[in-house]
Parts: sequence; C-alpha cells; structure tokens
Amino acid sequence: MKKVLLIAAVAVFGLSNVNAQEVSFGPKAGVNFATLTGDVEDNDLKVGFHIGGALELMFTEKMGLQAELLYSLQGTKDSYSSTETIGGVTYTEEEETKLNLSYINIPVSFKYYVTNGFSVEAGPQVGILASAKADYEYTERVQGGGFDETYSESGDEDVKDMISSIDFGLNFGLGYKLDNGLNFSARYNLGLTNVLDVDGVDDKWNNGVIQLSAGFMF
Repeated sequence: MKKVLLIAAVAVFGLSNVNAQEVSFGPKAGVNFATLTGDVEDNDLKVGFHIGGALELMFTEKMGLQAELLYSLQGTKDSYSSTETIGGVTYTEEEETKLNLSYINIPVSFKYYVTNGFSVEAGPQVGILASAKADYEYTERVQGGGFDETYSESGDEDVKDMISSIDFGLNFGLGYKLDNGLNFSARYNLGLTNVLDVDGVDDKWNNGVIQLSAGFMF
C-alpha cells in the first residue's frame, strides 16, 4: 500500500506542475477481457472489471494527458472437458481453472482529440499486485447402464508469492466524450513484465487486457 501511495503521489505532483488550460476529473469503471500471453497454452479470456477515477489535463484544445488510479481484476482461465461412452455408460469430465490477479493500476496516457469528442490515446502503465489466487472446479459424471452419479470438488490457493509484484505495460485506445462529461473508451493493455516469478522457471507470462469503460468528467 505504501508503494501505491508513493507512486500515486509522484504522478499527481508531477501532473499538478504542468501548465494545463483545462482540468477535469471523475469516476470511471468497466469490464475487462483479460488473458496471459507468452508461454501459456490453451488459455481463454477471463472476464473481470476495473473501477477508479481519472484526471484529464488539456494543454491545447486537442492535446492533453489523462492519469488514472484503477482497481483492476485480471488474469486468465483454462477449461477442459471430455465425454466418452463405453458399453452404454457415458463418462464426462469437466474442469475449469482461473488465475485471478488483482492490481492497482496507474496509467498515464497522451490524448489527442481527432474531432470534437473523439480521441486517441497511448501511454505507459504501472500496476501494483494486490492479490493473486488460483481457483479450480472439477466435476465428474457417470450416466447410463443403471448409473447416475456425479462427483465434484473446488478450491482455491494463494499464489501471490509466484507472481511479480510490479507490472509495467503500454496502453493504446480510443475514447469519446460528450459535452455533458459522459465518456466512453476502449483500450488494450500490453503487459511488458514477466508475470511469473518462480525461481528456476524460465517461462514468460505477460498480461493482455481489453478494457471497455464508461465514466463522467466534472
């Protein structure tokens, strides 16, 4: 938490000394479609969310910076299923594993308004890992031939000590802001840091997150 406050304070102090012509701020929230890229196979997009606030500093009518402080639920998931019928008996297995990575993200983006209300943006992001958990659900079914049985189990494990505490990345996105302050954005976060931090393991995992957001600027 001290790291989060320190980085946020540095960002706010630095931006407060910029000669901005117009300053606006407000809340934003939305949905994440997250995954891990790199040495990861057969994983799927995991749906999460982000919530926080944004500060926009405009230097000219078209150019400015936007700094944000967001809580973001990311990660990935892996699903497996198989069905086999032998002698009239059907055996079914289903398993789903989720890696839930929670970050405090601080993105700073350069914004350029192409036309009235429509903008493009790009810039760096630093993320501080808040928590990391692996969840799993397993179900096994036997049906037919006089059988109708189901076995299932689930559990979770704290894996924070296996995940890098800091994540650096780049954001690229589009935005649209109405005259009343209501705004919408779509962004892709390209992770540059190896998420996996295990001694003796050379595999590389990188965050990849599509974010769809809505917010309001005062």
